[in-house]
Amino acid sequence: KCGVTFNLASPKQLGEVLFDKLGLDPKAKKTKTGQYQTGEDVLMALAGKSDVVKDMLDFRQLQKLKSTYVDALPLLVNPKTGRVHTSYNQAVAATGRLSSNNPNLQNIPIRTERGREVRKAFIPRDENHVLLSADYSQIELRIIADISKEENMLYAFNNGIDIHTATAARVYGIGIEEVTSTQRRNAKAVNFGIIYGQSAFGLSQNLGIPRKEAAEIIEQYFAQYPGIKRYMADTMNFARENGFVETILGRRRYLRDINSANQTVRGFAERNAINAPIQGSAADMIKVAMINIHKDIQERGLQSKMTMQVHDELVFDVLKTEVEEMKEIITHRM
Repeated sequence: KCGVTFNLASPKQLGEVLFDKLGLDPKAKKTKTGQYQTGEDVLMALAGKSDVVKDMLDFRQLQKLKSTYVDALPLLVNPKTGRVHTSYNQAVAATGRLSSNNPNLQNIPIRTERGREVRKAFIPRDENHVLLSADYSQIELRIIADISKEENMLYAFNNGIDIHTATAARVYGIGIEEVTSTQRRNAKAVNFGIIYGQSAFGLSQNLGIPRKEAAEIIEQYFAQYPGIKRYMADTMNFARENGFVETILGRRRYLRDINSANQTVRGFAERNAINAPIQGSAADMIKVAMINIHKDIQERGLQSKMTMQVHDELVFDVLKTEVEEMKEIITHRM
């Protein structure tokens, strides 16, 4: 397609083909070593200009799936049990979330069609068992709604209204039934972006909209959800005065840079101050649920087992005759 043979795995050669031979971007950026940048964000921006770029993105996706999962997972099967056993780490993530390694089973792809094919490799132990998955719905947004006592957000959750649609309706000043998919997408980005301290610049980059429009969306968001703005200000003040923030169970995250004179360093600590009580509380909640579910399984003498935790989701290997009882336990404890 490009009239030249080159090594697909070489970013240097790819850059030369895309920018020197095909001339896809006269203003293409280079790295410190002088070669063209060919990261995923660069290729995504160029995808509409050449089929070569689309093919390259496909190649990289397949290469990643093959090396990380298709080739690696079979090598990690335990010869005695015939299964893959991950390790969970309690104290790696500062927020209190569990992390997983060797292999990382919290990062099995789901967003792409090819990625979902990898998930098909994970099956119940035999025909008498099924895999049962249960997760919290919008747990972090529910937590921020609760701890901020934001009435408009609480109303949406308590009345079963899709939170992103409800947010879009408020931000754009329209009825829920009038919300477009684009408006919902924008509102979703703000809902999650606010938790991570996203700026107008970050939102504009994320959505591909002008910074002024992004700033207006954020301003309108806080006007409609004043409780969240108040929570963020109160949390920041608490962090500056005490040097830490807490989860709902009282677990602390210390923020030594919260009063730093360096704006970049301070900004990172400020974002953590907002996020840690939310993400950390979600981590606390699911850990408590895991302990209680495990206790119930043992006390009832059930054969089903908890096999994985994927942040807000628990996965169980369930004996078919115990499915209803396990559903009842999980629903009660989560």
